[in-house]
Amino acid sequence: MKTWLITGASSGLGRLMSEDLLARGDRVLACVRRIEAMADLQARYGEQLQVMMLDLANTASIAPAIAQAFANVERVDVVVSNAAYGLFGAAEELSDAQIDRQIATNLTGSIQLIRAVIPLLRHQGGGRIAQVSSEGGQVAYPNFSLYHASKWGIEGFVEAVRQEVASFGIDFLLVEPGPTATNFGAGLDIAEPLDAYHDSASGQLRRAILSGDFVIKGDAAKSVTAMIATLDQPAMPLRLALGSTAFDNIEAALERRLAELRAQKAAAYGADV
Repeated sequence: MKTWLITGASSGLGRLMSEDLLARGDRVLACVRRIEAMADLQARYGEQLQVMMLDLANTASIAPAIAQAFANVERVDVVVSNAAYGLFGAAEELSDAQIDRQIATNLTGSIQLIRAVIPLLRHQGGGRIAQVSSEGGQVAYPNFSLYHASKWGIEGFVEAVRQEVASFGIDFLLVEPGPTATNFGAGLDIAEPLDAYHDSASGQLRRAILSGDFVIKGDAAKSVTAMIATLDQPAMPLRLALGSTAFDNIEAALERRLAELRAQKAAAYGADV
């Protein structure tokens, strides 16, 4: 039996992961904003599932809640930082409050969660942290600028922290799903549109998403199966792309960046002393 701590466990990938892990006999510490959202699983699995309230936007509450969760079990094998949502709209259309909430939840909250679990994992001799990012941590769509800021930000944070804690037996996995059939779209915080953007790339994507024409190929259940299988492996990659859209978009973006970088080699070397 492994013990998994999962944030955002009441919906989407977090809910599916909780269900699969419980079904195979593992223990789940589920962090949610509404306890009642896990009532059905609690009734079915009893003490195998522990549910606690946690809102990552309330950063002061994170460390005490995580410390209590770890105190209730002998060991936590895997921490899954999954809680997040999407903010949708051209940068000019977004309000200051929307921007603050997006960064507080997706970036600052995830950072503080990881900071809270590191000393606990270090004390127990190691463990794994899976940070659910997105293909949007390496590529960008119009209308998701702040979502991308949070995902590109958390990926840079994880890359640095991974090096800091590797000697303690703590390892990281960045999960990068492409567009996937979950309730992510239903949870989008959508800004009021400005007429100026109607005929722009921003307006075109807005219409495609809101009309349902935007193609979503990713299967949530298969994505969760791949995540669990990767986290079960003795050795993990740093990143796990999920879905053909994510793979193709990330591959193309990396190839473009590498070609652009190589074209600048003479200029880069010329800037040395």
